[in-house]
Amino acid sequence: MLKKFAAGIAGVAIAAVGVGALAANLSGAGATFPAPVYQKWAEAYKAATGNQLNYQAIGSGGGIKQIEASTVDFGASDKPLTPDVQAANGLQQFPTVIGGVVPVVNLPGIAPGGIKITGGILSDIYRGVIPYWDDPHLVAINPGVKLPHEKISVVHRSDGSGTSFLYTSYLSMMGPTWAKTVGASDSVAWPTGNGGKGNDGVAALVKQTEGSIGYVEYAYAKQNHMTYALMMNKAGHWVAPTAANFAAAAAGARWTAAPGFYLLLLNQPGANAWPITGATFILMHKKQANAQAGHDVLAFYDWAYKNGDGAAASLDYVTLPPAVKDLVRRSWAGITGPNGKPVYP
Repeated sequence: MLKKFAAGIAGVAIAAVGVGALAANLSGAGATFPAPVYQKWAEAYKAATGNQLNYQAIGSGGGIKQIEASTVDFGASDKPLTPDVQAANGLQQFPTVIGGVVPVVNLPGIAPGGIKITGGILSDIYRGVIPYWDDPHLVAINPGVKLPHEKISVVHRSDGSGTSFLYTSYLSMMGPTWAKTVGASDSVAWPTGNGGKGNDGVAALVKQTEGSIGYVEYAYAKQNHMTYALMMNKAGHWVAPTAANFAAAAAGARWTAAPGFYLLLLNQPGANAWPITGATFILMHKKQANAQAGHDVLAFYDWAYKNGDGAAASLDYVTLPPAVKDLVRRSWAGITGPNGKPVYP
């Protein structure tokens, strides 16, 4: 299943974006976090229009580098760029969907949701100071669960990753020592463990390594039938990774276009909020050298906002509220062509 899925997203042509007499031939690169939903949107849009887009799921770090170098028509990142970074590089960003980052484990006999982990314990596992599954800290919060005396094999991302940015930002919130010694970024000096490239690479490494723990966007856990952990949220409740709980984390979000839609949804206070929730973003140049290409990219995402909610929900992503979609559409007036006029609509 993983091989088939990875083949469908990694460096293949996935979609149609474009309006005009000739079929569009556009390119994008970046986050693996939203690749499953972008693939579904792309397939449906291609069926409707016949247009073509090459999307490379290479990680948020690669997507940011490629859009900054103008080698793609758009970049994709789960790490939102701050307003000053956007301004310095002539970029504009906007959100597309919201999802959750999920700790996944490979422990025979443990079903999905059959193990509980707190943020503090997670940070200590990733620091290497909780080395075994039957550590007293884990046993204490998992009464009745038979945890083996087996070494924990830590798996992390090897590439620059917005998923890692969200994950390490959360670990920094929950673990003071992690914050001081490792920190939060799309690429960190991991204290321990082995790296996998992309969400699909981490999923594959966890699936093949007994005793392992990793982190992936929920669509990868769902499609690969992986064992996820329950997490304690800010309200002190044990919660599962579901679309409803991602939505609960986003319920209090205050989106504004002025700071470039910069927003983190980590450790939100809702009773059912999943603690490692985040939006994913599209990055485009504010001044488009090719107005038609810019138009076609925005035409695709406008179509996805109108027609893609069902596909997103099937993968447990949370779609943006209508008011936020309208706010994003209005922000597109700032993306202009060589003549200084908005490229869309």
